[in-house]
Amino acid sequence: KDGTMTTTMTSRYLTCGDRELHVAEWGTEHPDTVLCWHGLARTGRDFDALARHLSGRYRVICPDLLGRGSSQWAREPTREYRFAFFGQMALELCQQLGIERMRWVGTSMGGMLGIVLAADTLRDRITHLVLNDVGPEIPPAAARRVAAYVGNPPTVATLIALEQWLRAAYAPFGPQTDATWRHLTETSWRRTDAGQITVHYDPRLVEHLTGQPDDWDQWAAYDRIRCPTLLLRGKTSDVLSREAAEAMTRRGPRCRLAEIEYCGHAPLLNTTIEWRLVDDFLDAP
Repeated sequence: KDGTMTTTMTSRYLTCGDRELHVAEWGTEHPDTVLCWHGLARTGRDFDALARHLSGRYRVICPDLLGRGSSQWAREPTREYRFAFFGQMALELCQQLGIERMRWVGTSMGGMLGIVLAADTLRDRITHLVLNDVGPEIPPAAARRVAAYVGNPPTVATLIALEQWLRAAYAPFGPQTDATWRHLTETSWRRTDAGQITVHYDPRLVEHLTGQPDDWDQWAAYDRIRCPTLLLRGKTSDVLSREAAEAMTRRGPRCRLAEIEYCGHAPLLNTTIEWRLVDDFLDAP
């Protein structure tokens, strides 16, 4: 189904919202575009497997959001680490890359951003919306759990030690191969001034989750979405409750719901089962 696959990734750097964003791009020869947006403390490189899979028929764009990966950090975190600022950056990114219409795949925070944009700013541009283990609300207990590890990043001497930390912090990803954990590690680190190793992101970004609760209540936005929507839920997820997921099938775009076995928050979208769900949805008119 993939045809001839473009397996190489191109890095680009764009200025959006007066900040530099790193963008990983795949399948540049194709006219139809998929935008993949990562979770709170992750990077666009989390989508490497999915992007490689889709690159035989889609142009796939995977940005590192502000404060993550190889992108610039915020100068004013309270103002910039918010969905309104992220949305403006996304709009500018689309304008610079010449993207008029797109399919949106968002994991966790990237899905919440998709909800916000599909409701208003990019309402006429997002044709298909995939929400990966996120809804218009985050249960307080789940927010506290995520904030506990995101807000306390490790400082370690070796990449092996960082990989051990990532395996523990992201155990809800479910069973993964050693190669996958190594890939996540190698795309998730930076050195400190003292030469130690820590995670890639700006620790201040956790304040978006802990200090801006209204930004994570997006039911009104969800109810304004009109494009077809696929909701993927890790079967043991605490970030997307079963009750919220079922409510999403009854209101707004009345999403299609599919549960992924053997994982919680969030599916990595790197298995044939997950690819089949995404393929069938993205390829539909």
